[in-house]
Amino acid sequence: MNGVIPLEKEIGMTSSDCVYKLRKILHTKKIGHTGTLDPLVDGVLPICVGQATKLVNRLTGTPKEYEGEITLGISTGTEDREGDVVAQTKLDNAISDDKIKQVFASMHGDLIQIPPMYSAVRVNGKKLYEYARAGLEVERPQREIHIYDFHLIGTPEFDSEKGIQKIRFHVKCSKGTYVRTLAVQFGEALDLPAFMSQLTRTKSAGFELSETFKLSEIESMVKSKENDFIRSIDTVLDYIPEHELTEYEWEIGVLHGGFLDIDDADKNQELRVLKDGVSKALYKYDLDRKTWVPELMLLNND
Repeated sequence: MNGVIPLEKEIGMTSSDCVYKLRKILHTKKIGHTGTLDPLVDGVLPICVGQATKLVNRLTGTPKEYEGEITLGISTGTEDREGDVVAQTKLDNAISDDKIKQVFASMHGDLIQIPPMYSAVRVNGKKLYEYARAGLEVERPQREIHIYDFHLIGTPEFDSEKGIQKIRFHVKCSKGTYVRTLAVQFGEALDLPAFMSQLTRTKSAGFELSETFKLSEIESMVKSKENDFIRSIDTVLDYIPEHELTEYEWEIGVLHGGFLDIDDADKNQELRVLKDGVSKALYKYDLDRKTWVPELMLLNND
């Protein structure tokens, strides 16, 4: 079985939990996920199976999209609803829609983030959450992220009794973005404590939430000997220009990881080379060698 499963991760599970359960359901060890989701976050988690595990880094590096909720007036130690309250400012009045939209607009483009203490980023060989659980604070490395889109969804909800305001949002962001921290940064722009009160990943590696399958659905389909839940490598990479190999190009070139001379392909893009309609490798043009060189071998040469 080679391909990518558009899994719907459910709340309460880690990404590793999903991999573990799928290994048991599919009876295979060669499985990897394409970007960690916290237990409190649900949504799209593409899972690579078999030869498609070679695509893990590529798919992990693609932009992700989320819909979620920011709560203004309260901050927590984990930056989400799981943590203890560490700061609180009661709002006397609702923040205006215009002001909220201004903050969203100001947070597009390149931003600097400091990963939360409750995260899996490693510092001196230990994960940050290990320091946090031990009550220790350590210096955290900054990282640059990119926000492609960040905007308001619907109408903010102001609770005058609790003195908080809840804001729904959509964000499209680069690999490495902590949306929890983005919620905190949003609050900082308003000089208010804030935390991420809900989050769902709606798109990853080209897969929409509407295309996903739950673990229970996959288990039922496997028992019925169905495999409609898995997407082929060709489907996942169909945005890359393709070239059907001649027998000579296959046997002399690609089969042995060799170079290719192809004149009618765009040298500024990757090239997906196929044998009998099946993707075998990704090639890129080498300006120094003036030829196409292998970038990633996809399938066994059978």
